[in-house]
Amino acid sequence: MKFTINRNLFIENLNNVMRAISSRATIPILSGIKLVLSNEELTLTGSDTDISIEIKIPVSKDLTVESTGSIVLPARFFSEIIKKLPGKDFSFEVMESFQTKISSENSEFTINGLDANNFPRLPEIPDEATFNIAGKILREIINETQFAVATQESRLVLSGVHFTFSPNTIKAVATDSHRLSEREIVLENGPQTATDLIIPGKSLQELSRIIGESDPEITVCPGDNQVLFKSNNISFYSRLLDGNYPDTDRLLPTESTTSVEFDLAELSSALDRASLLTHEGRNNVVDLDLDVENQKVKLSGTSAEIGNVEEEVSFKNLEGNNLKISFNPDYLRDALRASVTDAVIMKFTQPLRPFTVTPNKDDIQFVQLITPVRTF
Repeated sequence: MKFTINRNLFIENLNNVMRAISSRATIPILSGIKLVLSNEELTLTGSDTDISIEIKIPVSKDLTVESTGSIVLPARFFSEIIKKLPGKDFSFEVMESFQTKISSENSEFTINGLDANNFPRLPEIPDEATFNIAGKILREIINETQFAVATQESRLVLSGVHFTFSPNTIKAVATDSHRLSEREIVLENGPQTATDLIIPGKSLQELSRIIGESDPEITVCPGDNQVLFKSNNISFYSRLLDGNYPDTDRLLPTESTTSVEFDLAELSSALDRASLLTHEGRNNVVDLDLDVENQKVKLSGTSAEIGNVEEEVSFKNLEGNNLKISFNPDYLRDALRASVTDAVIMKFTQPLRPFTVTPNKDDIQFVQLITPVRTF
């Protein structure tokens, strides 16, 4: 196996494959990266059993093939070597006993490889249920929900985002039982039959990073226990979570007793200041006091060790009943960061009942739910 390739082109693709490689691989060979060279393309593969990423680099003026073959190399060392090589191009040659020579200008490395035949095969996913979605829409809906998944795996199903794809809409829900984020976006050409997938939050985070700021068309191929996302030369596999996702629609309140509309930037700034002190205390809680009669909104935080902070927050509209509620400021901060409008509406029912954060535009289907904290 021998080829020469443009180093920047290789690094760009290598960085994406490295997202699937864990430093704590349960199977030793999975700490490596698999390279397979044919006369048409170079294929890079990485996997940690939860995520697998395969990237194909076609033969071109930037990639010339002398002889085909395959090898698995230790991913971390290989990646560091390539990034530190001098020169525009580098040469790669597999010799006897899987020893691999990597050279560029005056620099030459020889590292030990492994037999690629021992690398686990990627799952085979039938393509009869495939459909396409714009990369920008998929990345948007991931970023608006994924942050709310559970990080503790006591209820494994909650560590994923529940996607429902239908011919006209894509709906995603994430909850860690303390907060919830639900986003629905209109699709033009969704699957003909409704498709339900629970995808791990960690997988979606890496997928979002790979999509980046570009807007590639993505083909979604659902399987029994895996889902494949294909975009340009990248195939991204993720395992699916088993189990029944809770019926979250029943958690969303249908009416409210108090509502207030805030400018997003102003509320975010006030929340940052209020939580400066609460982060230092054992109880990370802020209080929101809505005084409808006097048309005042106050945000406050206390740390027994340091002191307290109190601030009147400007608002656009406040109506309903007076209310005082306590909550984790980090949950509201995440909700505001995911918001898609310049202003949000918060609706409340009772001091110990969850409250919602929604856009100030009726045509955007996006609701976030936050559970308050009992402080007495």
